Amino acid sequence: MLEHYAQAEIAVLKGQSVRFGERQLTHADLAEIRKGRAEWQAVVDREANGGRRRRAGWATADFGGST
Repeated sequence: MLEHYAQAEIAVLKGQSVRFGERQLTHADLAEIRKGRAEWQAVVDREANGGRRRRAGWATADFGGST
């Protein structure tokens, strides 16, 4: 599925649309494609990580003792 979303995104970025006079219609919505691709990328990442969610970022703590 991830590959299908990537291919759809490329097609849209290459100009997959049609023009009727002043009106232009796009066959696929790039924002929806990117959303779907991000969802499937998360699935692939979880599977590659042994089913665990990846942390959003590193947390830091300061144990310097100054208050």
